[in-house]
Amino acid sequence: MAKAVIINGSPTPGSRLTAVMAHSEQMLTNAGFEVERIDVSGLPAEDLIHTKFESESIVKANGLVAEADAVIVASPVYKASFTGVLKTFLDLIPQKGLAGKIVLPLFIGGSLAHLLSIDYSLKPVLSSMGARHILGGVYAVDAQVARTEQGGFDMDEVLVERLNAALDELVLETRYRAERNS
Repeated sequence: MAKAVIINGSPTPGSRLTAVMAHSEQMLTNAGFEVERIDVSGLPAEDLIHTKFESESIVKANGLVAEADAVIVASPVYKASFTGVLKTFLDLIPQKGLAGKIVLPLFIGGSLAHLLSIDYSLKPVLSSMGARHILGGVYAVDAQVARTEQGGFDMDEVLVERLNAALDELVLETRYRAERNS
């Protein structure tokens, strides 16, 4: 069974990014993937800030990344880049910790003004960590994810279509690699 991990770089539990990640997790589960999630803001702040590689929480999170065939990196966009809490965690992943993995960036921001933040802020960092199979990614705008009165979310149909297409590509690429390597 293929394994995927979603790295949640949002410092805010229950943000609109939650809907995007939940949809991704459900789709991957339906495709037969075992899916884990790392909520970076839930990791001990001291371990992140003081780069405690040996911390039990960091070792466990890095183990999930190491075991994964596919990695989704999800973050809101602040000031044209991904969150600082996500960067502190990425700094703790081993230098070539993303080598051989299919990586899918998922970003959400207030406007289209930061559409290229995936290409200009995240992809260079992922490449420096050994990622060579970085998919195009999905950039969503806050307005595409509406909160419901029941406390859930409704995603815009166009966003769902783009997200599904990206996740289909992730599934196909991951399966292709698995077949090629077996």
